[in-house]
Formats: sequence, C-alpha cells, structure tokens
Amino acid sequence: MTASNFALDLEGIIKLLPHRYPFLLIDRVLSYETDPAPRVQTIKNVTINEPFFQGHFPGHPVMPGVLIIEAMAQSAGILVHLARSAAEKEGTIYYLVGVDKARFKKTVTPGDQLLIDVTEKRVVRGMGQYQCLASVDGRTVAQAEILCAAGREKSA
Repeated sequence: MTASNFALDLEGIIKLLPHRYPFLLIDRVLSYETDPAPRVQTIKNVTINEPFFQGHFPGHPVMPGVLIIEAMAQSAGILVHLARSAAEKEGTIYYLVGVDKARFKKTVTPGDQLLIDVTEKRVVRGMGQYQCLASVDGRTVAQAEILCAAGREKSA
C-alpha cells in the first residue's frame, strides 16, 4: 500500500482505536506505507475548544507536551492495527509502555495542524518500537521513540 492511495477519516479511526473524545487525539490518517518499513502519517487539528486549554495556560494556550506524546502513541496504535493481521489483533489492546529521547522544540497552539509521522523500528514478541516526529507547517515541534506492548482486552 502506498501513501497516494490510502486515507482514513475519523469514523475509520474510531474503529481502530479504543480512545474517545475528549481523549481521541487523531483526526485523520493521511497515509500508510509498508515499504521500506511500516509508516503512518496522521493529523491532529488543534483548536481553542480543547478542554486542556482552559488551564494550560489561561491567556497563553499551549498544548501540553504529554498530549503530543499521546497523539504520537495513538498514531503508533493506528499503525499497529493497519500493519497486523486480523488474527494478530484479535482481543488485543496496545499500551504505551515507554518513551525515550523525547524532545520538544516549539510550542503547539490553537489553530495549528499537528502532522505526526510514525515509523516502525522493530517488533519483538508483542512489543513495538516506533520513531515519532510531530511537525507544524513543516517545522519539527516534537520527536520521541515510543514503545508499545500488546495486552489482552478485558471482557465485559
């Protein structure tokens, strides 16, 4: 699958991720590639209506860095779901278990469109390592390596 023939809207994202508003931080999947390594590009539209802006910071709204990392992790979750077979995903939920080399280079504010690029580095026994880069208008705002682990969904 190439970047030019794949996109996923919010409805498709909701089918892949367990997150819901106000904690669903991905609005659209722009592309998904498998060669040379699984890779996904997603978008988070940052608006003044985000609940965290009420307190972070009044008069100077800035998207918290931990939420940028969470958006990266959700993007990695989308990548996992797109790259794995149905049998591999059956009854599985993926958890963020590690963040390394996190760097924040620029603030993200209302009106920004956060472009998140996630590339799979390796997967071993249900644990995946992902290189993540977030940018706004072509400028890097954050980057990190994240580690996700597969767990079993709890039955109701």
